[in-house]
Amino acid sequence: MKRLTVFSLTFAPLLWLTAVAYGRDVTQQAEKLQQANDQEANVMVATGSFEVTLGPQTEDSVSAGRMLINKAYVGDLEASGSGQMLSKHVDGGAAVYSAIEEVSGTLAGKEGAFTLFHVGTISAEGTANLSISIVEGSGTGQLKGIRGELAIRQEGAAHFYELQYSF
Repeated sequence: MKRLTVFSLTFAPLLWLTAVAYGRDVTQQAEKLQQANDQEANVMVATGSFEVTLGPQTEDSVSAGRMLINKAYVGDLEASGSGQMLSKHVDGGAAVYSAIEEVSGTLAGKEGAFTLFHVGTISAEGTANLSISIVEGSGTGQLKGIRGELAIRQEGAAHFYELQYSF
């Protein structure tokens, strides 16, 4: 007859619970990965051009520049954008900016609105980093649930966009 030891009475159930919990974690991680892959498979791309008009706001004591943004998007996104931008240039040539932009119109035949959040930096050497994201939960109308990223390309005075999005 086998004798039960303190180890088997104390630690065996803990090991079993750990294995069960670990199995659940692995299953949950696999489910999350599958959901991410499913969302990635549904990513759509809209492209076109836009015009932007910036205008200074009234002076105040803030050392950062503040501008109003007005855009007219054409292409797969037929919309207007409006918002505000803050920017700051520092000695040596580096700069930073952020903006919040409300976009309202039609995207691939779906009508509604969403909010874009911009953040960008330029190093003193001229290296630029720009990120423009759709604010999660900001979609309205037929664009409810939209999420994604917008990329901008500039050729001379012309601006072009590529919006990768999903629902």
